Amino acid sequence: MAPLGISPRRIRSRCSHTGWVLGLGLLTGCANGDFGRIKSSLVTDNMHSWVGTEAVGSIGVPTSRYDLTDNERELRDLAYPLIEPPFNRQRWDSLLGEYGATRILQTPWTQSDQTAYSRELMAKPYRSATSRYERLIEDIRNDIARIGPFFRTAARVADMDGKRQQSLAYISNLDEAERGNALSRITENRLVIDWVHRSLIDRAATYRYALERLVAAYPSPKAIDAERAYNQLQMLVGENPVVASPGSGPADPPQRLRAGLNRPPAK
Repeated sequence: MAPLGISPRRIRSRCSHTGWVLGLGLLTGCANGDFGRIKSSLVTDNMHSWVGTEAVGSIGVPTSRYDLTDNERELRDLAYPLIEPPFNRQRWDSLLGEYGATRILQTPWTQSDQTAYSRELMAKPYRSATSRYERLIEDIRNDIARIGPFFRTAARVADMDGKRQQSLAYISNLDEAERGNALSRITENRLVIDWVHRSLIDRAATYRYALERLVAAYPSPKAIDAERAYNQLQMLVGENPVVASPGSGPADPPQRLRAGLNRPPAK
């Protein structure tokens, strides 16, 4: 994934909030509901706002002081499971991960390790080789189901940011702080979208690597199902564009952002 760093300033800011978030650790044993989703009683509106802060902080852009719009908040909520390592959703401290608290204590998810998923898959105890294939297929299909909702929201955010950028030239008495906050939010949104896209590219590569190791260690007819799921994921990732590179300044909404988004989620 993208080499986004963690600055000392953001570490201090994160640590200032870690105390109350660590209190959530007492609840992590019962944090997950069905299908690994966080229980609704533990969800707050801006629990994933740190995703945007993390993205802009990596290139030294100040965080916008404007509140998130509904679409911007949804963008970050949908981005989180697509940048979180698949095995992390079942960890005891997964709730802390939802709030970004564990990211100062572990290897950044933005540092890609193509072998990490395969190591986890091969090391965990399973009753049969088939169960390993089923876990791989489930993780791939979960990502497939999340791609459409994320990029549909991304398209709406990018469209509104394009309109926002164009409107700045016509707003009377707009001071530098207001303009800076608007441009920072545009950049932040674009970087979140870009982060997810690059994360998906890396995840597809890690799934392929894991599948090849499974085939070598445990030949099975299930490999065909895993290959089909992988090919579908690869196709969907390819249908969604890479946004403008960080540092290029606010850009127009990507022309192909809506490509492939009407495809129904996998059953």
